[in-house]
Amino acid sequence: MEYLPIFADLKRRPCLVVGGGDIAWRKAKMLLSAGADVRVIADELSPDFQYAIETKQVAYIGGEFSPEHLNGIFLAIAATGRKAINALVYQSANQRQVLVNVVDDTQRCSFIIPSIIDRSPIMVAVSSSGRAPVLARLVREQLEALLPQHLGRMAEIAGGFRSRLATKVRSFSARRRFWEQAFSGRFASLVATGQEAQAQQELEQLSSGIETAGEVALIGAGPGDAGLLTLRALQLMQQADVVLYDYLVSDEVMVLVRRDAELVCVGKKAGFHSVPQEKTNQLIVQYAAQGKRVVRLKGGDPFVFGRGGEELEVLFDAGIPFQVVPGVTAAAGATAYAGIPLTHRDYAQTAMFVTGHLKSDGSALDWSTLARGNQTLVIYMGLMNSADIQQQLIAHGRDETTPVAIIERGTQQTQKILKGQLSGLAELAKQAASPSLIVVGEVVTLSEKLHWFGKQEQHLHNGSVEPSVVKLA
Repeated sequence: MEYLPIFADLKRRPCLVVGGGDIAWRKAKMLLSAGADVRVIADELSPDFQYAIETKQVAYIGGEFSPEHLNGIFLAIAATGRKAINALVYQSANQRQVLVNVVDDTQRCSFIIPSIIDRSPIMVAVSSSGRAPVLARLVREQLEALLPQHLGRMAEIAGGFRSRLATKVRSFSARRRFWEQAFSGRFASLVATGQEAQAQQELEQLSSGIETAGEVALIGAGPGDAGLLTLRALQLMQQADVVLYDYLVSDEVMVLVRRDAELVCVGKKAGFHSVPQEKTNQLIVQYAAQGKRVVRLKGGDPFVFGRGGEELEVLFDAGIPFQVVPGVTAAAGATAYAGIPLTHRDYAQTAMFVTGHLKSDGSALDWSTLARGNQTLVIYMGLMNSADIQQQLIAHGRDETTPVAIIERGTQQTQKILKGQLSGLAELAKQAASPSLIVVGEVVTLSEKLHWFGKQEQHLHNGSVEPSVVKLA
């Protein structure tokens, strides 16, 4: 270990910055955020430094450094861009046993500044001992993505409850188990969603030995590419005891679920065994009532043709707490990966999302509205009814030469796009497999220019049935 990682208390301690440029200001700003008494020496000052001095955030010592300026200083940073001055600061600081950092010169540093993940009071520091600062920054960015923003607030609330817990739970090991359960359970979820009063109540209940109910996270898994998952979705998937998932959730996403979580498939797919919605509702309530952390994982977004609202109504009636994590819906994700903008000033001023599957007692679609020009129509689950969709749109005024596309397994490495005209939609659909999305509108032609995902092969045609196939290599 070349450097000992230490978290120093700089509040009201005198710290000297030699240099007045942008780099020096970044270091000064970091010291200010830690509560240090910052002083600066520089012959030229950046506008930020000038403002900080005018507002008395920083004390200006003068334009020329001399070793005496280090008397009484706790630590110093040299960032002048002039090697002779930086070397003098280093030598003078060493003689006085003052910690010193010369920017971009690890040979003249008695301390180095790591990359910092700030979730105050939780702090994480990453360092390469000056060998590869860019690599350290990349590691920090990865950790930033993994650590929830509410960690700091959770630590603050927990800190305020520690003394009370000590009077209720005497055993150290029992208190440790208490915090393990709290930080990975409902307490953490309540803090994450801003329900701090309820979070306090949760700690009280846990410390009193009261059994707390489980909760459900309704999560949108996106259209397939695991990179489109939200950070919140990934965090909850890693904490789940039980995951109820659909067929539309890709394998890429499923491998990110906590390894020892119980996986329950409740998908619905033509030609395969399907779990009735009522049974799915029953399972969600059943697992949550056992005190488990349940994730209901749906492809796309759970509130866009995903029956998410129906499932939450059941949870509400059963008194089961829940939260919702939205996902990238297929209409937005698949079209973006296909190079098809949903709206465009020259082609489509509106976009409409409809489903090809309706309740048996549901009202018919308003075809006259759906068939209007200058709009993009995106149809979910429409392959089986493609002939009827084609007929109705043409009958209600949509030009039969309107471009159409069917996007199969959108955003995934196996993505395939079939393109043609509205008059050939039914024939086009015979060549596609579920899950697929149907897009109707002039914006489809823009994919010739705007495709970007993978290698695409374009086959021009002049008929309405012969498709243009676009696939990944």
